[in-house]
Amino acid sequence: MNKKFNIQTILIAPLDWGLGHATRCIPIIQVLLQNNFTVIIAASGKQKILLQQEFPSLTFIDLRGYNISYAKNKFLLPCKILMQVPKILLAIRNEKKWLQFAIEKYKIDVVISDNRYGLHSTKIPCVFITHQLLVKMPFKWLENLAQKINYHFINKFSACWIPDFEGDKNIAGKLAHPSKMPSTAVSYIGLLSRFLKIEEVVMQYNYCIILSGPEPQRTILEDIIFAEINTLKENILLIRGKPDCNKTFKTPDNITIKNHLPGNEISKAMQESNFIICRSGYTTVMEFLSLHKKAILIPTPGQTEQEYLAKKLMQQQWCFSIEQKNFQLQKILADVKLFPFQQPQLTENNLQNKIVELLQNLTIAQD
Repeated sequence: MNKKFNIQTILIAPLDWGLGHATRCIPIIQVLLQNNFTVIIAASGKQKILLQQEFPSLTFIDLRGYNISYAKNKFLLPCKILMQVPKILLAIRNEKKWLQFAIEKYKIDVVISDNRYGLHSTKIPCVFITHQLLVKMPFKWLENLAQKINYHFINKFSACWIPDFEGDKNIAGKLAHPSKMPSTAVSYIGLLSRFLKIEEVVMQYNYCIILSGPEPQRTILEDIIFAEINTLKENILLIRGKPDCNKTFKTPDNITIKNHLPGNEISKAMQESNFIICRSGYTTVMEFLSLHKKAILIPTPGQTEQEYLAKKLMQQQWCFSIEQKNFQLQKILADVKLFPFQQPQLTENNLQNKIVELLQNLTIAQD
């Protein structure tokens, strides 16, 4: 057992909704390993592949995801998601049953669930990680209903950890700082990023394009970019966000295409680039903010959370934002050079101390 308190084995389980839930678990896993905890990761698909590349020596358990599918038309997305509610509820019920078995088999002491609603238990402390206490919806009544359902599940957990800052100088705005809070204990753990800033960097690229998020929108954006990318003269790195793909491309010398890069190489590539072009997924936002990079955000059509974040951050001049339907690579690269970027000065975050303190609080509350 860890000498500080009665915890040794911790299960980490990210949601299979893009790679962001998995990548933002990386700094938490690193802190746990540095403090001599035993970490077990429950995941499948791309999330499992990515985390295995980062932590090849850890134990991995297969845990099926929610397997949400998306509509090509942003206006049809709410209906598409609504039709999948029974499937989501079934997945939540199944993962709750699965957890009871896993606790006994792997002698788990604590669960850290990144947005997986069924991973709670009365036997051990269970933590829910989210930046969305308020789930943005097209209509206020639907937003209120979604928040009520969200809190119904969150309140079953021992604690809720939010990767953001308290107070007005925050990243997620109303998403993580709603007027009504859940009844379970809420803690803001600051910015989560797997990247470390390099002091001296030699610029290699004008633009680093990072594709991410669920299909089919990832491929739709990729097709838009591929239609123009070979006509550009600037040095460009395109990271496709496909860790399970080995496809190769013939491109001009100024264009480099990678299917996937491990975390340390993505960090280096981003810091060697003048601008980042990416989705406005929350984890991606935290990563470029941690590196103090200028970014061009393209929210995933229909994902109201991403649309809200992109709009909020552009109003603060923390980034430039453009809708996918209006995205023209050459025009955007010209427009962004005139944008008055303001680099935010965010609070320094001691994640190491924060996580250890919160785990200790869990054991005290359990006693």
